[in-house]
Amino acid sequence: MPRPKRKEIKLTNESALGLMQEIYNECVEQRTTAIRIQNKMIGFMKEAADMSLIGPVLKEQQKIVDSAIDKKLSLSKLMASIMSKSTDSKGVDGLDGNIREALTEMLNTSSEDNKDGDTTLNYKV
Repeated sequence: MPRPKRKEIKLTNESALGLMQEIYNECVEQRTTAIRIQNKMIGFMKEAADMSLIGPVLKEQQKIVDSAIDKKLSLSKLMASIMSKSTDSKGVDGLDGNIREALTEMLNTSSEDNKDGDTTLNYKV
């Protein structure tokens, strides 16, 4: 059974918070794995000549760590925005347009960063 090309996501405050928690958990897992790989590669290094072989791997792992940190910062900004909106206007069922745009951008960026999956997925929020 082929994977669907497009997905439609219905967002409420609760589902948005759940989605952000899932994204956060994946960021933590990616960061932990990248740091573990970095430490193993550094452990394999015995002399200075090994650095030329290990260097590109360390560089890629550092990019993953930096990306995870950027995603965490974006999530914290979204959380702050949601919390401020929920305290300002209680009883609003939907999400603010800026929050919706930020989530859409983060979802599409995550699908572009995913090298294992299909990069042509478009999310409709």
